[in-house]
Amino acid sequence: MCWFYGFKLHLIINDKGEVLNFVITQANVDDREPLKNPKFVNKIKGKIYADIGYIGRKLTELLFIDGLHLITSIRNNMKNVLMELKDKILLRKRSVIETVNDELKNMC
Repeated sequence: MCWFYGFKLHLIINDKGEVLNFVITQANVDDREPLKNPKFVNKIKGKIYADIGYIGRKLTELLFIDGLHLITSIRNNMKNVLMELKDKILLRKRSVIETVNDELKNMC
């Protein structure tokens, strides 16, 4: 019990599906750890859209200092946050990410 085998692939892609950067971690590593590494996000500017696994106030503040705006959906027990309509729509566009993951699985 509580043993993890395998790895996680963390991708940063743009709106066209081009891979900008990636990192591979062990399966038992927290999802937020790669974003704390400056080498992973050093050339990225603007907004990062992520899933719920990346929620964290300290991480959001750390990235904001570096010029990145981390946008995630909220959990059920969290207070509602004002968000632009464009950001809400882009959070739902998981098809681009799933297409890139599918292509990587089929090629590798």
